[in-house]
Order: sequence, then C-alpha cells, then structure tokens
Amino acid sequence: MKNLISHSIVDRLRAESNKLQQEFHRAKSDVSTRFFVVDNLLPEEISQAIHSAFPPCSEMRLMSSFREKKYTSKSLNKFPQIISDATFAFQTPEVIAEIAHICGFKNLIADPYLYAGGISAMAKNHYLNPHIDNSHDAEQQFYRRLNLLYYVTPGWQADFGGNLEVWDAKVLKPLEIPSLFNRLVVMETHRHSYHSVNRVRVEGVRCCVSNYYFQKESLEEKDYFHVTSYVARPEQPFRRLVSKVDNSLRTLLRQILPKGVGKKDLYQGSKSEINKY
Repeated sequence: MKNLISHSIVDRLRAESNKLQQEFHRAKSDVSTRFFVVDNLLPEEISQAIHSAFPPCSEMRLMSSFREKKYTSKSLNKFPQIISDATFAFQTPEVIAEIAHICGFKNLIADPYLYAGGISAMAKNHYLNPHIDNSHDAEQQFYRRLNLLYYVTPGWQADFGGNLEVWDAKVLKPLEIPSLFNRLVVMETHRHSYHSVNRVRVEGVRCCVSNYYFQKESLEEKDYFHVTSYVARPEQPFRRLVSKVDNSLRTLLRQILPKGVGKKDLYQGSKSEINKY
C-alpha cells in the first residue's frame, strides 16, 4: 500500500507541477512563509481508509499547555498498517524529489524517526498557538526546511475550525488555510515562518498525517539554532509575555543540555522497520 500511495502522490504532484511551482514562489505581501496546497491528493477510497484506521484519541498522547492542545502519536506500529504506509509514503525518494522540484530546493532528506512528525488529532477546543518550529532534527544535525500536512477527515469544513494559519512577519494577521479532507499543505519552515491552528469549534476530530523534510545546509550565512518558539495571538498580550519567557528558558536549557531532558519522542520501530522506509 505504501508504494501505491507514494505513486499516487507523485502522479498528483506532477499533474499540477507548474501551477504548484507558481503558487509556492508567488510574491505575497501578507505572509512571510511560502506554501502550496494540493486538493484531492489521493484516490478518495484511500483517504477514507486512512481516516478509518486512525486510532481513537484515548490511544494517543495528549499535548496540553498554554501553547497547544492536541493528540499526537508516533507509535505507528501499534496501529493498522495503512497509517504507517500513509506516513512513510511521503518519505520515499520519488515523493521527496517531486516536492524538491516544485519548491526549488536541493538535498532534502526525510526523517524516519518522525521527530515532531507522525499523526495528530484535534478535538473540540483544541488549538495550536502561533509559533515557529524547532530549527533542527532531534540530533541537531540537519535544518528543518519543509512541513508536510495531510488532512484526512471526511466532511471537514472551514467553519469547523482546526485550520492552519500562516502569519505575517509581525504575527499580527493570519492567512487561514482550511484543513479540508484529502488536502496536502506543504509549507517552508524558517526563523520567521510563524503558523498556528485555530481552535476547533465543533464536536468531532480533525485528523492529520505530518512529515518534515530537512537539509544539511544552513538557510543563512551562519549556523543557527532555536527551539519551537511561541508568541500567542495578538489579542493575548499576557500570554505573549509568558511565551517570550518560556521560549528563553527552553532555549537556555537546550544550550546547557543539547539533547534535552527526558526521553526523545521518536518513532520506536525496529532498525529494520525504519530502514525499509
């Protein structure tokens, strides 16, 4: 199934390659982050099957703080095979090469350990505040370059909430990208690529398959590092202040302890499982 999904992704991307290149490279004054969107990425029956195989929220990890509230999991080997297949299909060389071509990037690599990737689910009142992603992979060897979000909840509508928001450089105004069924969003990540997910307004669960691509080369003329850094929303001035202090403390901790504290949240498949992807 992974190969079928991978081939379907490549075919869909190639069919709209010119359009997607223009979309990604278009000049935009309202946001500082480039992205492109592909609707109807996979045959509908495959997308439906991926959603049907999603685990219940009770089998996922709840992330709950002033920064975010959502369920996540990298324990893909505990779920139906199609969940792993759908996730790692985005890591096949053919898919990476096609996305690299669209974005004009070189030397992209995927992360078989799914650091910050995997599957996620957001229920009513869940959200993700404006932030920039951690600049590196788990071992701080590669720079994070692209974020791939594939949404698989049938019937999800824009007014349900749980939608991706891409912010301007000052984090004052977002561009909303609805998390519609069978939609892929590919978004660049850098030190100014602030994004968020607005609050889910309805009963129901918005499901997503996530991947990141990395590069060895720095995006700037020098090396840099930052943790996932939150700023909160414009109407939350106190939370913005708390976020600033929180970002500084977590950055200091990572400088003192580069590997962080506690066990890394990584895909725990065997080496043979990881290598086959």
